[in-house]
Amino acid sequence: MATQHLDPTDPTASEVTGDALAGYLRSQATEFLRALRLHRENGGAANGAEESVDAARALRRSARRISGSLHTFRPLLDTDWSEEMRPELAWLSGTLGLEHAYESRLERLLLALHRLSGSTSLPAQAVITSAPAAGSRAAGAARVGGGGAPARANSSVGEALPSAGGPANPTPTVERGNLTVGAAKAGALLERQLTLARTRAHSTALQALGSSRFHAVADKVAVLASEVPLTLTAPTTDLRPLAAAAEERLTDAIAALPLLTAGHPYNAEALVHGLSPDPSPHPQDGPWHQVRLLLRLHRYAREVLYAGSAPVDVRLLAAGQALNRHRDASEAAAAAAQAARTPRIAPATAYALGVLHADQRHEVEAARFAFQQAWQKETVNAP
Repeated sequence: MATQHLDPTDPTASEVTGDALAGYLRSQATEFLRALRLHRENGGAANGAEESVDAARALRRSARRISGSLHTFRPLLDTDWSEEMRPELAWLSGTLGLEHAYESRLERLLLALHRLSGSTSLPAQAVITSAPAAGSRAAGAARVGGGGAPARANSSVGEALPSAGGPANPTPTVERGNLTVGAAKAGALLERQLTLARTRAHSTALQALGSSRFHAVADKVAVLASEVPLTLTAPTTDLRPLAAAAEERLTDAIAALPLLTAGHPYNAEALVHGLSPDPSPHPQDGPWHQVRLLLRLHRYAREVLYAGSAPVDVRLLAAGQALNRHRDASEAAAAAAQAARTPRIAPATAYALGVLHADQRHEVEAARFAFQQAWQKETVNAP
């Protein structure tokens, strides 16, 4: 990748010191406290559900930015304080995000079942009323959950899958009938499992927000809003080398990705592993998830340099969107595979879940392809 040099007209071309970091952290701490107040004001009101959700999202947003900045610029901050704060903020952000993650995952999977059916009407979430159809995405449905549906060749899956981001191709009537048998039960099973997980996540979040652990975090953020524990030399230290190091970690991680494989909209090897009985995380996904986290840290570092008002970087925006799609699709595929491992489900249900799993793994590959296209195009045009 070509090295990116600062534009002489860029505000960050001149020295940006630790004072800018202190100002950014104070502003994020203030946003955290404002969101916390709104959450408390609306959390118990019957008509305040939407405001409470928005407040929780704002809490997560500020917590992520504070934690990310503590990581990138940790040499300029009190070490003990920083190392104590970061895991607590990560815990809070992760806990508050689980409920939304389960809700989005269920919606994604049910919409995928609807899309695979070719129906023109969207079924109610509680019941899959239409009869979802299948293409050759059904490869290895029995291998996902041990059902009795016969496994199909991976090559046939690849032929039937749409190109990256494109619509699904028409599917044979026979396979559509095979999927129809188990699709409704597959949707109901996913809804039971993910709704239960979402309910538990909601309870966990409420417990977390009322815990002494959270109150300790909130107290420290309140102090941060007025007093940032910088080192003695931080006020005169240039932030740009630390921000550049964050960008370098990102570009190194991207360079290690299998972008040649991602240059194809379908990766059969990824599907083969995902259809195995092994419930462990997909080995190909980890490096991509890591790049997503490093991209986020790079974005936050730019916000610090630009005092919270960094200009839109089309490259980072497109890359981030592709990696978010990648994360969502990989987690949805894992949820479909996990559902297919439910004991004593009917072979037709396992078959339908296999179709759904293969569809989401294809979405993973489409997201990788989109990331590769966006990133390589910008690299070629870089000065």
